[in-house]
Amino acid sequence: MTDSAHGILAVGGFLPRSRLPRRLAYEANRWFAPALKPKGDTRRSFCDWDEDTLTMAVEAGRACLSGHDTTAVAALELASTSLPFADRSNAGVVREALDLSPAAGVEDKTGSLRAASAALARALAAPAANGNTLLVGSDCVDAKPASTQEMSFGHGACAVLVGEGEPIATLAGAASLHQDFVDHYRASGERFEYALEPRWARDAGYREQVVATVGEALEDAGLQGEDVSALAISAPGSLAGAVSKSLARTMGISPAESRLESEVGFCGAAQPLLALVEALESVAAGDSIVLVALGQGVDVLVLGVAHPPATKSLADAIADASNETNYTRYLALRGLLPLETGIRSERDNRTALSAFWRKHEAVTAFKGGLCSACNTLQFPATRICVSCGAADTQVPTRLADRVGTVRSFTEDWLAYTPKPPLVFGNVGFGDGANVLMEFANVEPGQLEVGMPLTMRFRIKDLDDRRHFRRYFWKPVPLEGSADA
Repeated sequence: MTDSAHGILAVGGFLPRSRLPRRLAYEANRWFAPALKPKGDTRRSFCDWDEDTLTMAVEAGRACLSGHDTTAVAALELASTSLPFADRSNAGVVREALDLSPAAGVEDKTGSLRAASAALARALAAPAANGNTLLVGSDCVDAKPASTQEMSFGHGACAVLVGEGEPIATLAGAASLHQDFVDHYRASGERFEYALEPRWARDAGYREQVVATVGEALEDAGLQGEDVSALAISAPGSLAGAVSKSLARTMGISPAESRLESEVGFCGAAQPLLALVEALESVAAGDSIVLVALGQGVDVLVLGVAHPPATKSLADAIADASNETNYTRYLALRGLLPLETGIRSERDNRTALSAFWRKHEAVTAFKGGLCSACNTLQFPATRICVSCGAADTQVPTRLADRVGTVRSFTEDWLAYTPKPPLVFGNVGFGDGANVLMEFANVEPGQLEVGMPLTMRFRIKDLDDRRHFRRYFWKPVPLEGSADA
């Protein structure tokens, strides 16, 4: 496609590497809840202790913006029902970590599983006046052990870039229905949701409404059911299956092949974007996709595909997985099982917010300085170059997108960390930069000197007394290197 048009310019997905085999959860809890026995060898994604809604959103945004001009992003919208801060711009943290312009508009979208789908419909229908919009859906909702939600939920994020250019897909039609049908809810301040009978939700709340709303969207697009190449549905597993069967029977629309239910789970407000991107990665130019997002109503988007995404970041994220083998470790990492952490964990994690503000670009955007006199890269940036001694010659340079290498490392089994051992060491970035960092996504004995590393935005530590969390970057083994 050569003519400029308004539509989806890029997509990117991110999932935590950790997967909980559903059978592992069932074996631990079948004495209490034998009816939760899973079908087949399935699993769900979950965040490690240092991952959350914001860290996943940053990584999805990075995957989406790879190869694109970040200066053209005029707005960032973050859709989630599990934002860590009630009174701090969560989207603002993501903006800074992605090193987008401070002038870019940022907004948190929350309170609904359809926050992302509604925002996407608006962005596709009404072009922004001054640039592209980056829409990120990210959710990290936990569930009580031995519940159906524990088996069905997942954690994940997805990003979509909307604007003028050569789009992957464009909006052909849309329709929405809003109703206060309470099939589940989570009250403010509560960690877990309360869910009602799923069969009642399916029959009373969604079956007829979904069919009618899909019909309106197809009419808006000038299409029939048989013209649809892929059906992407955002709903918990049993409800998604029921809606798929209903649409196939009444309208002749067949669902797209999906691995989200069997490999990831239902990721809340991120699910509409995940389902859409999974469909985009499997279709061909000229195909049509119908996206159906449920949650106190329904959003339906009909999209025409110009060309599939050049890379399959979501498929890669689904494949890049590591099965958890210990159910109690999963519970502990998610803060669902309190452990005795010992006196070494008894330290004050108060953040000096004045110092953080002075160093916020170094901390959140991971920027160092590149000396324009001798080309020496250093972190943190300073007025005087550590190599040639020149003053005020350092150009702000982002290290987050560079490949590092292991120069030294230590596995410390005495220092406190939620996931022992604490692995830290020196990471080299070439051109002189050498940074002492904490590693992530590594098992004991995995690291080797010289191993290539990629950077990931993670939680640095948690201040439980003041309910604040600090973020920084951590190196992880580059995919394909020594059992990464």
